Amino acid sequence: MNYLSATRIHNGRTWLPGGSIIETEPATGAVKALHEPGTVDPGKVHHYEGILCPGFVNVHCHLELSHMKGAIAEGGRLVPFLQSVMTGRGSFPEEEKNEAIAAALAEMRRNGIVAVGDIANGTDSLAFRPGAGLHIHTFVESIGFTEAHADARFEWAVKVYGQFAAQAAGQHRLRQSIVPHAPYSVSEQLFARINKFAGHSLISIHNEETAAELELYRDKTGAMLDLYRTLNIDAGFFKASGKTSLQTYLPYLDESHPLILVHNTFMQPDDLLALKESAREVYLCICPNANWYIERQLPPLDAFRSSGLPLCIGTDSLASNHALNIWGELQTLQQHFPAIDLGEMLCWATYNGACALQMEDTLGSIEPGRRCGIVHIDASNRVSMVVSG
Repeated sequence: MNYLSATRIHNGRTWLPGGSIIETEPATGAVKALHEPGTVDPGKVHHYEGILCPGFVNVHCHLELSHMKGAIAEGGRLVPFLQSVMTGRGSFPEEEKNEAIAAALAEMRRNGIVAVGDIANGTDSLAFRPGAGLHIHTFVESIGFTEAHADARFEWAVKVYGQFAAQAAGQHRLRQSIVPHAPYSVSEQLFARINKFAGHSLISIHNEETAAELELYRDKTGAMLDLYRTLNIDAGFFKASGKTSLQTYLPYLDESHPLILVHNTFMQPDDLLALKESAREVYLCICPNANWYIERQLPPLDAFRSSGLPLCIGTDSLASNHALNIWGELQTLQQHFPAIDLGEMLCWATYNGACALQMEDTLGSIEPGRRCGIVHIDASNRVSMVVSG
């Protein structure tokens, strides 16, 4: 058996008592037992200076944009960022895109990530899933703002989803669902089709990532109208609801769908209240380094914590981030929110993330039977995987 100890051990939910020992199965890496201090021969225990915790869960990533690392300047706001992605993502050779996806997956493994919620607009990442060494939930996005093309847009997403689903058959690490991209890019009819496709499917959606989204829904003003003009979309049909985007589209999705709201940089207090009153299963996924990269703003974290809604962590894409590193995201949060205990943040990055992706039976916590992976963080903030997930 393998016995591990560290200066501090976080089990995914809380800090374990000092001197605690983790016992793992050598062949599988599964956690066999947790031992109290002094109950195992010290000569058998491998001690780490620093922190041991479960493998990290990256709840939101865009692997298919990995080839755009460094291609878009920082601080330009979301609408210009989206315009750059849409006009530039297809101009790279296929070989370069494939190499970037493979490198991004390897980077995540090196950084102690054991699971990822990956956004897919097509099948660019399909071939890489089986050999990735990660648990992957692929969120196949359906996009279409005008009602006229809702059927065709959804049929495209179903075809893409079918290829991911066929590949996942018999692969316990691979999952997928069809999801809306964002409220400013999905029509009410398209929301309805996504909602009915699979009644209990896990849904992820980009939510209130920019003030322009709120301006569009409240009074039909702002930079989103510029985006529609760039895309030659006639937004004349759209009627402002006078409410936030979240409060507008939330009724379009049945409560049977677990919901991951991503970014939430401009989420309003009444949105949090609406979510609490809805009694839905909701996770707030924050991507601090990407939010800073694009909007030079971080989400209202204190309000999120006060709401009691569970938080989890994502990296977004290498088009909007310098690395795919969950520990790096936590370091950014520590710099901006030093009063928040690291143990609470580690919970967001491990157990909460596993719950958000519906993988908590396997990942996210150091307890008997879990194959969660075990990560070491040393005094220099270097991360290494000491037990594979």
